[in-house]
Amino acid sequence: MYVLIADSGSTKTDWIVLQGTQMVKRLKTIGFNPYFQTKDQINLEILNNLKPLLAEIINKITTIHYYGTGCSTFENCALVEDCLRLTLNIPEINVSHDLLAAARALCKKEWGIACILGTGSNSCLYDGKDILENVPSNGYLWSDYGGGSQIGKNFIKEYFEDTLPLDLKTAFENEGYNREVILNNVYKKSVPGKYLASVSMFLSRHLDHPFTTKILVECFDSFFIQQINKYTGSKKYKVHTVGSIGYYYRELIAKTATKHGYTVGTVLQSPMEGLIQYHSQT
Repeated sequence: MYVLIADSGSTKTDWIVLQGTQMVKRLKTIGFNPYFQTKDQINLEILNNLKPLLAEIINKITTIHYYGTGCSTFENCALVEDCLRLTLNIPEINVSHDLLAAARALCKKEWGIACILGTGSNSCLYDGKDILENVPSNGYLWSDYGGGSQIGKNFIKEYFEDTLPLDLKTAFENEGYNREVILNNVYKKSVPGKYLASVSMFLSRHLDHPFTTKILVECFDSFFIQQINKYTGSKKYKVHTVGSIGYYYRELIAKTATKHGYTVGTVLQSPMEGLIQYHSQT
């Protein structure tokens, strides 16, 4: 019996085929988000770029566990499930939100607060089986506290208002950033949140600068204040994170967590490793 696991973000989808505890195949396609892509677009990608790579084993796959960005409503989950069923014809298909993927990957079957800190951010209180509470994330325009898009947006605001230290401003402009380039990417191109998050990589190269640290700490402070503090009995649980921001800034996040009375638990760059363990055990 083979099981196909998918971890899909807005940029890319990781696909793993498991036989028991053994990984048989690992694949990548573009990411899917039913808020931004049509059923036809998703069908076409699966048909052209996933199904051919599964041709030799597709008849042995009995179950799909798909976790995806945007799969937070019944309608969106149903849309993705229909696409998978139509193109792959697998008997059992389970479509869930990427937040459940984070919780299962990080906490397995234990209680904890599971967090996604990547391009955007999200979190939940998880009891080892189900998500009990979720403080909604409202995207890069209004929240994404602690995520890459907030970090990039806050840094750009300082740049636009000319409050960056001169050495940091010069380094930023030397990498090709200026007012016109930024505005064009945010207002005229697709996926502005992803562009804003890409600016956070500039900060990662200047972590020794106190102004950079100040911006990062302000964003991580807001994450604990606006997200984590709002869970029932929050300080009883470890805070686990998955995602590039949580991974690369883990030391700074751990210090911020301690300041707010929390302990950081598991930190993963990607949920797939944890999902493989979870579904192997299950």
